[in-house]
Amino acid sequence: MAVGEKLTTGSLMRERLSTHLRRFDSFWELYTASRIGMVGLAVILVVIIVAILAPYIAPYDPRALVGDPFLHPSVEYLLGTDQIGRDIFSQLIWGSRVSLMVGLLASATGVAIGTFIGLTSGYFRGPPDSILMRITDLFITLPNLPLMLILAALIGRSMWNIILVIGVTGWTGTAKMVRSQTLSIKERPYVEAARSVGARDRHILIRHIMPNVLPLVFANAIVGIVDAILAESGLSFLGLGDPTKPSWGLILRYANEAGALATGRWWFIIPPGVCIMLVAIGFAFSSYSLDQILNPRLRKRR
Repeated sequence: MAVGEKLTTGSLMRERLSTHLRRFDSFWELYTASRIGMVGLAVILVVIIVAILAPYIAPYDPRALVGDPFLHPSVEYLLGTDQIGRDIFSQLIWGSRVSLMVGLLASATGVAIGTFIGLTSGYFRGPPDSILMRITDLFITLPNLPLMLILAALIGRSMWNIILVIGVTGWTGTAKMVRSQTLSIKERPYVEAARSVGARDRHILIRHIMPNVLPLVFANAIVGIVDAILAESGLSFLGLGDPTKPSWGLILRYANEAGALATGRWWFIIPPGVCIMLVAIGFAFSSYSLDQILNPRLRKRR
């Protein structure tokens, strides 16, 4: 019996693996058919590679004083130096790490909170639904930027605090979407069948509802990364970012303090702005393609 059970378990695992591989192949075929999606993926991969290889690509320590202030771009300093003599190109390279880390972790935090609240609210209804949705509505009505500024000022200037602030203020859209999907899925026949044979709520949520919600949550998380990167850049520009970690928003703050726009030092302003724009476009393009793939109605229009 034990040998038979092992064989059965092994065959089930192989069958599940084969099913997942077929789904991935189908998904990849649809994704590669989208030019916008491939452009977005290429941009994201380039930024990730730059972030990983930052210690080898950056010619100098981003915090070290390596030359005179306000040096023009040259072979030695590709984007010149800032107002105290730090290499701007090195800050730009290392800034990709901070922007990506904040974007990914803050988006993951917001998506986790929103998914939990949306599943709980949509499945259990009644008092939990009323309470959670009133809290969600409260967060929606509050202005996002002032709320982030207040929280960032209260808990301190550090990268982890910025991740927490962006995450706890960016979950409402996910919660509303997950609740809507949960309300629809919980009424489907296979969920009713699972409930009729005595399946517990936890089992139904994890095995039947969550797998059908996660694809849309994943697509929404990509948009959340864009919002988080833009939020981090804005907070850093306003002086509430981590001053010990070079980021693109912090470079723009230094440029603003040095009057780079008024003095025509374009190399201090344009490169970090272009980097923020490219990363936002990359994730936005990927999210657009994922939405087309995961939404059957949109897929027919391609």
